[in-house]
Amino acid sequence: MIKPELLALLACPQTGQSLSVAGADVLGAVNGRIAAGGVKNVGGADVADQLVEALAREDGQVIYPVRDDIPMLLIDEGISVGG
Repeated sequence: MIKPELLALLACPQTGQSLSVAGADVLGAVNGRIAAGGVKNVGGADVADQLVEALAREDGQVIYPVRDDIPMLLIDEGISVGG
């Protein structure tokens, strides 16, 4: 889990918008799409692994995976929430 002090310092690498921990509803929706196949990240790579944790951009359009407690805050790592 991302510490609140760290989260307050983080921002979307593309837009500079603030980030928050993605809720279970967002993770469930994205994981459902991942399970169905065909999900690609912004960089065009296939996303095959289910997300346990992610950070959501303020506008709710993109999430960034958190792997081993490390936020993947690279533009190409972003995953569209809407498909």
